[in-house]
Parts: sequence; structure tokens; C-alpha cells
Amino acid sequence: MNTGLKITAFAAAIAATFGTAYGVGTSIDPVVAKKPPTAHDEHAEAGEGAGGKTAGGHESAPAGGLQISEGGYTLALDTPRVAAGTSSVLSFSVKDESGRKVTAYQREHGKELHFIVASRDLTVYRHLHPTRAADGTWSVRTELPEAGGYRAFADFKPAKKGATGVTLGADLAVSGKAEPAALPPARATAEVDGYRVTLDGALAPGKANELKLTVTKDGKPVTNLQPYLGAYGHLVALRAGDLAYLHVHPNGEPDDGVTEPGPEVSFTATAPSSGAYRLFLDFQHEGEVRTAAFTVDVPAGGADADTGAKPSAEPGETEEADGHGH
Repeated sequence: MNTGLKITAFAAAIAATFGTAYGVGTSIDPVVAKKPPTAHDEHAEAGEGAGGKTAGGHESAPAGGLQISEGGYTLALDTPRVAAGTSSVLSFSVKDESGRKVTAYQREHGKELHFIVASRDLTVYRHLHPTRAADGTWSVRTELPEAGGYRAFADFKPAKKGATGVTLGADLAVSGKAEPAALPPARATAEVDGYRVTLDGALAPGKANELKLTVTKDGKPVTNLQPYLGAYGHLVALRAGDLAYLHVHPNGEPDDGVTEPGPEVSFTATAPSSGAYRLFLDFQHEGEVRTAAFTVDVPAGGADADTGAKPSAEPGETEEADGHGH
């Protein structure tokens, strides 16, 4: 999957919205494109923030997932609301301009479609692998532990000739008493199941930067990471507030004669704007996929303002994974 995110004040507004009981009937109006984009590069989305200018006058990077419809395709959730803490089947489809369910996709990174669900406060994250029925209906079972607002993303490329990648987003309500959490602070390390992942690099608005993530276990480098979705790691970045979806591109792939199976996993990413972002790294080791999460603050000032974008931490300070990755 090629993966190429209004910030503190907006997050506060979200907290105010979901700070009380979240009813089953609650919903948020989706954003729908008035017309398909006329042209864009592969995996470029025409959502809010795409193709705009940053504070420094630079072209911002495309951000996806802000629209339920784009390029003639629509994400239709059959289960737009579920109960918190209950194993539920999420069912959905992608429909074309004629309202027909799409049944043909190009496989990317081993999958026809990548389905991601994240809570609005970015503390719960799921990278799911749904199955498709012959009629084009996708389904997957999962449990979402916290009540409140969520966003579901479908990342895919239609099979028709000349098609480009599309990321659609739709709101998902999880019923129960909602108590949104504050966005975790920016830190350079995260721990999950005895693994420590260190982030080195900076996101900058309108500028492609390299992000290196180093995986260790019990203080020793992990040098035998296993391929996951066509790479030694899969990275998703979401912008706090509106949950804009960034496509983050892995650098190298297994068996290319150059890329090593750890301890470093490298990506290239461009932020569409300044603000706070949440990064989720999926990596596989010893047959199990784990998720390490980071918060990154991207300063205003244009593509040359790298200082401050890199997360910082006091010695020994880490972010503990919440266990909600998979």
C-alpha cells in the first residue's frame, strides 16, 4: 500500500463533542466531493489540504481520507455504528459512479484493499484485513474498546486501466460512554510487547523527509524482521483534528538485494501542513504483527522548518503502546 493529518483547538472541540454519552444514533455528516478530481498523480488525493499552500508558501502534500466520495467512487458502510467493547462485524462496500459495488481491484502490497479504523482522539488504531464476497461486499470482525467517534479508511486501486490509488473515509460511531483522551505527547520512542522502537527524522510541511524507525528487543537490535505487506514495516500517518490520511512510502523492499531486515525500517513522508500527527508503525517479528505509535509535532514555517518536527524525549522516556493496534 502506498501511503503518502486543524490541530490543538480542533482536537479540543472534538473532546467537547464526545465528552458525554455517545448514543447509537449519533452520526457526523460526511464530506462528499462535488465532482471527481480532473487529474492527480498516483495515490494523490483531492481532499481538504491537498494541493494547497503551506504557511511558507510551499505546495502542501496530498492528504486523503477526508471525503466519503472521490473520483467516482464512494465508501458505503453497512455498519456505521457498533457497540464499544463488543466483537462486531464491520461490513462495507466501494461503489462506482453507477452505484454498483466494485468487485475488481489491483493488488497492492499483497492486498486488494487496505482497511484502517482509528478513533478520533487517535488512541485506538486498527489495520484490518477484510474479506470480499463475490458481490463486492467486504467484511471483517474486530472489537473497538472505547466509545466515541471513529474514522474508517478504505485504501485501494481499482482494476480498470489507468486507475490511480484512492483513499476514502467514512465516520463510524461506537456507542457507550465516551471519554476522549488527550493526544499523547511527542516522544522519540515507543514500547510494545517488550520491543522498543525509536523514531529518527522529521516531518515537514511540503517537503519529503526520511523517517527511520529502529526496532530493538531486550536492548538488542532486531535484525530478522519479517516481511509485512511487501515491506519490513508499514507506516500510516494521520493528522490530529481532521484525521487526514498521509500516504507514507517505504524505502526498499525485501529481496531487493539492498534492504536489510532490520533493525532500521525507512520511509519517506511529506506533511500537508503544520500541526500534530500520529504515526502508526506495523512490523512483524516471530510471526506476530505489532504496532508502535508516535506523536509528531510539525512546526509552521514551510518546508525548510525542520527544527522541532522531530519528537523529543528525556532519557528513558517512552510511549507505551495501548495494545489496540490489532
